[in-house]
Amino acid sequence: MKRLAWAALVVSGVAVAQAPAPQPAPAIDQTVLHAQVLLDRHGFTVGVIDGKDSALFKRALRGFQTARDLPVTGTLDPATKRALNPAMRPATVTLTLSERALAGPYTNPIPKEYADQAKLTTLGYRSPLEKLAEMFHTTPATLVALNSRETMLRPGTRVVFPNVLPTSRSYADSWSGDYRQTLANLNVDANQPQADRVVVDKSEGWLRAYAGDKILAQFPATMGSSHDPLPIGEWKIQGVAANPDWQYNPAILRHADKSDSKEIVPPGPNNPVGVVWVDLSKEHYGIHGTPEPENIGKTESNGCIRLTNWDAARLSLMVKPGTPAIFQP
Repeated sequence: MKRLAWAALVVSGVAVAQAPAPQPAPAIDQTVLHAQVLLDRHGFTVGVIDGKDSALFKRALRGFQTARDLPVTGTLDPATKRALNPAMRPATVTLTLSERALAGPYTNPIPKEYADQAKLTTLGYRSPLEKLAEMFHTTPATLVALNSRETMLRPGTRVVFPNVLPTSRSYADSWSGDYRQTLANLNVDANQPQADRVVVDKSEGWLRAYAGDKILAQFPATMGSSHDPLPIGEWKIQGVAANPDWQYNPAILRHADKSDSKEIVPPGPNNPVGVVWVDLSKEHYGIHGTPEPENIGKTESNGCIRLTNWDAARLSLMVKPGTPAIFQP
């Protein structure tokens, strides 16, 4: 977990994790933060909301502008500001922490070796701060910057968050109770449009969901590497595994020690595939979440398509078995 300014993470007065020495809080552009929140609401996400005018922010703007038939500038120009509808919601919301919001289980430290991870029952968040950051689609450092450095994470504390609260948490009964809770924890809106295809573009670094010619959503993605390239072609979604475990199989992982044994790594938000696996007709490949949302769009993968946990969970509500998945250069 990246570090931050809150010196100790406290629940009900009991320290559950000790932070390194404080570091300066990152600069937040409130105008950019507001636009990122609105883009998230419209389905054109930046990965983690951080108030920074980054390449991922420009990519999200271009996607939104394309979908709305606006001039594609990649900037927060007046026409884009109007289309985002700033009156829709404020940039931040102040909430009172509850015992439920701060509840674990927590896994700290998380063992480095998969054999040791496999001995656990879950790979939970490392701390309440990490959990709260994922709940509100942001980073621990951004939460620190939005609040006082002396803020204590315990029931009754008022905390400022990016305003990504959903309009509905009435998830379909077809999902398990555990996954409905995961969706609620991640503030994924239950009202999602249905996609007739998913397109992954390697050169642009995004995944888009479409209905006909309409772009429904765009998420930044990490996809493949020079050793494990994105499998270009047309595939189909086979199904969705919610809160999955993950099999460490050194025989099919290029950088694994071939002398290692197979291991089953338990579910949890810090599982290597995050909170959801969208299975593809290409064997061993899927679209999934991640334990490291800040790295989405910035690093490489083993060929699969990696999204933030909240974007992957959102996508899981938009697709069904048989939905085409087109991977293009």
